[in-house]
Amino acid sequence: MTAEPAPAPRFIGSEIYRGSSYGAWHPLRVPRVSTVMDLSRALGWLERAQYVASPRAKKAALTAWHDPDYIDALIRVAATQTATDEDRATFHLGTVTNPVFPEMFTRPATGAGGALLAGELLKDGGIVFQPGGGTHHGLPTRANGFCYLNDPAFAILSLRSNSAPRVAYIDIDAHHADGVEHGFGADENCLLISVHEAGLWPRTGTVKSSHATKLNLPVRRGFNDTEMAVVLHDLILPVVTAFKPDAVVLQCGADAVEEDPLSHLSLSNNAHWAVVEALKPIAPRYLVLGGGGYNPWSVGRLWTGVWATLNGHDIPDALPQCAEAVLRGLRFENNRRGRNPDPHWFTTLRDPDRPGSVDEMLRQDIKMLRSISGV
Repeated sequence: MTAEPAPAPRFIGSEIYRGSSYGAWHPLRVPRVSTVMDLSRALGWLERAQYVASPRAKKAALTAWHDPDYIDALIRVAATQTATDEDRATFHLGTVTNPVFPEMFTRPATGAGGALLAGELLKDGGIVFQPGGGTHHGLPTRANGFCYLNDPAFAILSLRSNSAPRVAYIDIDAHHADGVEHGFGADENCLLISVHEAGLWPRTGTVKSSHATKLNLPVRRGFNDTEMAVVLHDLILPVVTAFKPDAVVLQCGADAVEEDPLSHLSLSNNAHWAVVEALKPIAPRYLVLGGGGYNPWSVGRLWTGVWATLNGHDIPDALPQCAEAVLRGLRFENNRRGRNPDPHWFTTLRDPDRPGSVDEMLRQDIKMLRSISGV
């Protein structure tokens, strides 16, 4: 008998990301998931059968990880569009980073619902991409760092409820995965690896805070493609392979690229795609989440390339006119820190490679983390 072919990767998305914004001055004012959906369709990469509309998680599901009082407050503030002083002090709602806006409950609840659905879709194996996910800062009792809910936590819980007790969570966002670490950092059946910029908010995740299944690798400013390749092949792949996970979750934040206005790293999107490709064969279940990313062109192009990589599509050197039109239609209003668009941001998905020298301290930290992990 011949084996059944592997199911095509699924894409969990929602139109809520097209019609909602954190506000005119917030870093998450820019379109992201909708750009990936539009670009993927323009390129003929998003078949109707592959697309799954994300459900919205209800309170009963959300209180499996978040405190009920916090969820009640989030729902109330979203309904009234008013946060009290107590809401700001206790739940961090209505702050500059976690503002009040009309979809402040329905949007993150959609991300959490997609994460829960992903675990169900992966029960028998496969690949799922959820670019609206990756809100890795959310804490059980409060909002944190643009994240009202923690959908990676729900993804891990859902995978465990669907035949995947051992989960490897890898996070290559520019910011440390503090919320996920809070929930699973002491869990021996959950491997956490976070590669993030040293000293960047939330300023947690030091090498010294690591243990056998919680590995933190802060990297210096200017972190380049050559260094990410060293991290991938000398740390991530050997440690994840030795862990023998039932599922791999990759938080593929797009804010570590050189053009992002909130970090100081120098990766090209090629480095992210290399990580996505290398992790594909390690476990029978593979979930890739979005995360940070605050330049609309770089995040849209990067995550569309993630979807191409998961499907085995060749990334063209030049985009067809319909795809180029998607990128030319983007705007980056009220931007003071980002760059003006480079011409290739409109015409291709792929950045130029950004190689460089390898920091000796990075090699020493990798050696230390491998020793801590026992690999």
